[in-house]
Amino acid sequence: QEKLVESGGGLVQPGGSLRLSCTASGSTMKYYGIAWFRQGPGKEREGVSCIPSGPATPYYLHSVKGRFTISRNNQKNTVYLQMDTLEPADTAVYYCAAVIGCGPTMSPAFSGPGTQVTVSL
Repeated sequence: QEKLVESGGGLVQPGGSLRLSCTASGSTMKYYGIAWFRQGPGKEREGVSCIPSGPATPYYLHSVKGRFTISRNNQKNTVYLQMDTLEPADTAVYYCAAVIGCGPTMSPAFSGPGTQVTVSL
C-alpha cells in the first residue's frame, strides 16, 4: 500500500527556517510527482511546491519563490521542502501528496496526515 509520511514541522519565529521531509513507500516516487500542499486557518488548501518524477523543473507557488526549495533523495525515497525566511502567513498544516503532474492546478492522488508549521514570535 502506498503511503506518505511527513515530518519536520514545528514552531519558528518570523525570518526563521524549517525543513520538512516526506518519506514515500514503495514505487510512489517513480510514478508520481511529489507535492507539498498547505491549509492555513480559515483558508483554502493551496499547492506550495512540487517536484516531478522525472528531470523537469519544480513548481513553486508565487508567494514562496525564492524562499522555499524542494529537493529529493531517491535512495531514501524522501522529498524535502527547505523553508527559509518564514512569515506568519506561512502558518498552516503542510501535507505531502502524490500528484500526476506538477503545476498550479495539481491535485493530490493521495497524501500524508500532515505536519503543523507555526510561524510566530
